Amino acid sequence: MRRGMIQLAWRFLMFQKDSSLARWYRARTEGAPSTRKTMIVALARKLLIALWRLVTTGELPVGVTLRPVA
Repeated sequence: MRRGMIQLAWRFLMFQKDSSLARWYRARTEGAPSTRKTMIVALARKLLIALWRLVTTGELPVGVTLRPVA
């Protein structure tokens, strides 16, 4: 589960560059690139919580854009 969430976090950074979670990650890793691996685990945890809120309450994380249903 952890590996899958970490892969999801990397993908999230790639496709949701303007979200608050992505900005949070970049703010903490821009000065020290050695902390990227540690902080991606923290981002994966925050992302899991945000996805849980999305499923239970329908609340989108700040700055996240969803594609329209085709």
